Amino acid sequence: MALQVTLVVPRRRVWCEQCGGPRLEKLSWLGRYQRVTNRLAEAVNQLLASSNILATARFFGLGWHTVKALDKAWLRQSVAAPDWSRIHYLAMDEFALHKGHRYATVVVDPISRQVLWVGNGRSRGTARTFFEQLPAGVAGQIRAVAIDMTTAYELEIKAHCPNAEIVYDLFHVVAKYGREVIDRVRVDQANQLRHDKPARRVIKSSRWLLLRNRRNFEHPQRVRLDELLQANQPLLTAYLMRDELKRLWFYRHPGWARRAWQHWLQQAQGSGIAALVHFAHKLKAYLHGILSRCRHRLNTSIVEGINNTIKVIKRRAYGYRDQEYFFLKIRATFPGILR
Repeated sequence: MALQVTLVVPRRRVWCEQCGGPRLEKLSWLGRYQRVTNRLAEAVNQLLASSNILATARFFGLGWHTVKALDKAWLRQSVAAPDWSRIHYLAMDEFALHKGHRYATVVVDPISRQVLWVGNGRSRGTARTFFEQLPAGVAGQIRAVAIDMTTAYELEIKAHCPNAEIVYDLFHVVAKYGREVIDRVRVDQANQLRHDKPARRVIKSSRWLLLRNRRNFEHPQRVRLDELLQANQPLLTAYLMRDELKRLWFYRHPGWARRAWQHWLQQAQGSGIAALVHFAHKLKAYLHGILSRCRHRLNTSIVEGINNTIKVIKRRAYGYRDQEYFFLKIRATFPGILR
């Protein structure tokens, strides 16, 4: 049987030697403006490391909001500020906050894998907020930033980091190629086979077969893919051109990468595939971010892995209404690797 215990502690009123005003006696075991003891707060935080707020509140017989306030206060104290003197590379990406196209931006040190900053939105204003809060001189020491093909991020990077190069991530470019070229060619080829319904059905149902990495296929899937590509020349061309595009990210010297790009561009323009020609024309504006990959071996794969963990954090709590609390949770989960 649980018994309610009331602890009455008299506090002395003293005069402060510094300001000359009256002050209440400070208690070492009770935090300022805190209604629970430091020992209980520490126990709550230890249990929260492997549980959620509701279960912790029930275990200690506390209110949900009390446990959340304790956790948030602990996160504010424990999340350390980044050591900006060691940071020379950045990776930026976005993740979904809620349904309905609401996003947030996360900035990561790809070397130490530390989440440096999380902000609401994915616009130029969001990126500008990050760069404006940097300590003096930090922006000038950034050598490269890995991003997807988001123009808003690139414009702010150029405005605030004069010495930084843009590195475009392979995954995002190839994913864009899959949506705009392979998908378009597949749909066009299916539409041309309206008189042959079995063949049309095969092409229409081959989307993931064409977009997935061939190395992840089992033998029957590889056989099916080979048969599909042998039977359709435009699909074969679009598929092989994607593999050639990937190789641009693995060159060590910018000169070799530029020559490979010129060869790929000539093949794309001479392919006769309208979607491929259009994509190649647009990709010319992003060539600088592809060639800079030769000098800076960066990508946003670390950020993508962090984004997957963020989804787990959000799902575990059934979402967060307090964005500050959510962002503190993210930063506490990725404090970085000590170097």
